[in-house]
Amino acid sequence: MNLERYFDYNATTPVDHRVMQDMEGWFCREFANPSAFYGAAVAARSAVEEARSRVAALIGARPDEIIFTMGGTESDNLAIAGSIKTPDSAASPHVITSAVEHPAVLNACRALENRGVRLTVLPVDAEGRVDPDDLRKAISPATVLVSIMYANNEIGTIQPIRELAAVAREAGVLFHTDAIQTTGRIPLDVKELGVDLLSLSAHKMYGPKGIGALYRRKGLRLTPLVWGGGHESGLRSGTENVPGIVGLGRAAQIARQEMDELAARITPIRDRLHRGLFERIPELLLNGSLTHGLYNTLNVSVRHIEGEAILAFLDGEGFALASGSACSSKSLEPSPVLTAIGRSHADAHGSLRFSLGRHSSEAGVDALLDALPPVVARLRSMSPFGKSGGPGNKQ
Repeated sequence: MNLERYFDYNATTPVDHRVMQDMEGWFCREFANPSAFYGAAVAARSAVEEARSRVAALIGARPDEIIFTMGGTESDNLAIAGSIKTPDSAASPHVITSAVEHPAVLNACRALENRGVRLTVLPVDAEGRVDPDDLRKAISPATVLVSIMYANNEIGTIQPIRELAAVAREAGVLFHTDAIQTTGRIPLDVKELGVDLLSLSAHKMYGPKGIGALYRRKGLRLTPLVWGGGHESGLRSGTENVPGIVGLGRAAQIARQEMDELAARITPIRDRLHRGLFERIPELLLNGSLTHGLYNTLNVSVRHIEGEAILAFLDGEGFALASGSACSSKSLEPSPVLTAIGRSHADAHGSLRFSLGRHSSEAGVDALLDALPPVVARLRSMSPFGKSGGPGNKQ
C-alpha cells in the first residue's frame, strides 16, 4: 500500500517499526506467562507493568488505574456494563449517552436497555456536539452513568468533555468517555477532564490490533465481563497478551513524545485538503467542524452521488478512505452520525471521510485532489440528479 494515498487513519494505523521491535521478542524468545513465578515470568510481568506505567503517563493516570483489555470495544463495554447493577422492579438505573456514539457504546447501552435499564440518547447540534444544558436536564435521581465520546470517529467533532463531566460530577453520576480517537493524538489528562472511566485502543495510535485499555478512577468498583483467574485486578481474567501490551505501552510512549509535532505537521495538510476540495468540487457539504474537530479528520458530503461509488473508483487508483454510509453494519442505512447532525439520507450516503496520519503528505493530498474531481464529474453525469441545481458549498 502506498501510505501517501492512505486516508483512513481513523479506521486503523500502521504499526510503528519501533513498536514492532519491542514486541518481537515477547512472541518467541521471552514467551513466559507473567502470572508464573520463575525468572522468565517475572521478566514478562515487569514488561507488562512498564507498559501499564507508559499508558498511565500518556493520559495522566496512576498505573493501578489502567486495566488492559482486548481493545476499544471491550473497554467501552466494560465501562458501561460494568458500571450497572442488575435492575430490580423497584427502580431501574438510568444511563445517558449521545446520538453520535460509536456502536461499541450505543449497542452496549441498547443491550442494557433490553435488560430493563432506562436509556436517554441526547441529540447533538449541527456540528455534532452535545449541549451540557441538555445533559443537565436529562439527569435524574436514577441516573448512574453518562457515556459521551471525546471525539467522533466519523466527523472528528470534539465534545466539551470537561463541561459535560462537570455536570455529571455535580449530580454524583459516573462519567465515561470513549477517547479512542483522541488518545495519542491530542494531549489529555483524566484528572483535568474529570472523567471516571476512559477507553483507549492501541491500533489507533500506531500500535497492534487486539489490545486496548480502560482507565478506571481509583476506588471505583466495576463488575467484570470476563470471569476466570482474576487477572487485571479481577476485571479482565485471562493470560495477558504480553506482546500486545508491550506494543501498546511503546506506542503510548512514542505518542506522548511526538503528538505535538505530528499535530503541527498534519493540520496544514488537512487545511490544504479542505481548501482543494471546496475549490474544485461544486456542491459539497462539510460534516462536523474545523474549529471543534480533530486536526486529522475531514468529512464531506458530495451531493447527488453515492460515497461507495466514489470509493470504488479511487480504490482503483490506490487511494484508501471511508464513506459514512453502511459504516459498520453493511446495511443500506446511512450513517446515524450524519443523520443526527441533520444530513438527509441522500447526503449522508454521499459522504467521504478523510483521516490523516504520520505518512500523510502534501504530495498525497495533491494526488487525491487531481484524482477525485474527475471521478465526481463522471458519476454525476450518470446520475439523474447530477445536473440538478442546488445550494453551493457549505463550509
